Amino acid sequence: MKEQNSIPVSKTERSAKFVKTGFQIGGNYLKHYSKKLFNPDLNRDELNEDNAADIYKSLSELKGSALKIAQMLSMDKNILPKSYVDKFTQAQYNAPPLSGPLIVKTFTKNFGKTPEQIYDKFSLKSTNAASIGQVHTAELNGKKLAVKIQYPGVGDSISSDLRLVKPFAFRLLGMSEKELNVYVNEVEERLLEETDYILEVKRSIAFSEACKDIPNLRFPKYYPELSGPRIITMDWIEGLHLKEFLATNPSQDLRNKIGQALWDFYNYQQHELRAVHADPHPGNFMITDDDKLGVIDFGCIKELPDDFYYPFFSLISSDVILDKAKTIEAFRKLEMIQAGDSAKQIEFYYEMYFEMIKLFAMPYTSPVFNFDNPEFFGGLYNYGEKIAKMPEFKQARGVKHFIYVNRTNYGLYTILQDLKAVVNTQTYKPRLK
Repeated sequence: MKEQNSIPVSKTERSAKFVKTGFQIGGNYLKHYSKKLFNPDLNRDELNEDNAADIYKSLSELKGSALKIAQMLSMDKNILPKSYVDKFTQAQYNAPPLSGPLIVKTFTKNFGKTPEQIYDKFSLKSTNAASIGQVHTAELNGKKLAVKIQYPGVGDSISSDLRLVKPFAFRLLGMSEKELNVYVNEVEERLLEETDYILEVKRSIAFSEACKDIPNLRFPKYYPELSGPRIITMDWIEGLHLKEFLATNPSQDLRNKIGQALWDFYNYQQHELRAVHADPHPGNFMITDDDKLGVIDFGCIKELPDDFYYPFFSLISSDVILDKAKTIEAFRKLEMIQAGDSAKQIEFYYEMYFEMIKLFAMPYTSPVFNFDNPEFFGGLYNYGEKIAKMPEFKQARGVKHFIYVNRTNYGLYTILQDLKAVVNTQTYKPRLK
């Protein structure tokens, strides 16, 4: 993949990139409708592919929050057409890497030294390049290390980037401005934390220690003395990403073992720590040489406050859902049903959200759950498609915490689906008392 020698950093440069992309998309629409004059039955597949390619190219060059949103959207198969999902999925694993001189400049700015002056060996060629930063291998005192380097200007451009992304999001997602602003504000808060690498190192050490006794997990050791605001140094974990692992045709027992470790990891955090690794895309995990699940990124953490945790998890792990009045009360606390709703609206949203919760809770309601279950995922996808077409869901519904909690749990479900894992779902259960 061709290296990038520079990243647009100023607001003017980044705005110009978005404007250019907007013109390209306009040209794609013009081409599409010109063809449609001669072929009225023409579908939007080619238009979607052209737009997805142009948007991804622009976001991958801008990196940072713009590319991170593409990564997040690629995890939700209900929101975007398949061509966008396919293209944006690249953001989970790779993006154009930075050139060697730009890497050296970043080190010099952060440490006053070049990489060669810090480590015994350092590879200027990155092993992975994603949305916020890229990873390089290094050696020190005979130990192989992973060095994550944040792209220049990423932290400083988050707020302005999100404002620039809004017009694309309006068109792609069909959201109202109010709903989109709820989403954008929460995303901005999490992204600002993700670009704070000193905070990430502290959280990585704390979560690794808290989760160390969960079976079949592995965490790298972190080195605060070799890290800084834009650079993180940690142990290198040998292993395969999920796609590579599945290509080896692993046994069902091994799939179950990895799936169980993933389930336990997430539910322990949600119910014991009340804070969760909220970035469950496959690029953040490795299956190690000794068949354990390696967790290699704690950049995105979502805390679960009491006023969200108790009403939400009471719906999926207690008898509350069997009592209509208690269910509506929980929906009100979560702002899924709102103060100004009429009796007709209350009944409508009760029925729709009841259906959603029953689907979402299925893994929790049986001692063992098989995630190779096309009916379960078909139900989730069909529900998503159904509400996407309903005008009642174009306005903001639900507290802001849903954005990352839904992303976390549906991301978890999707990885378990890819693994075709059968897991014991009773290991770490919601604590409601």
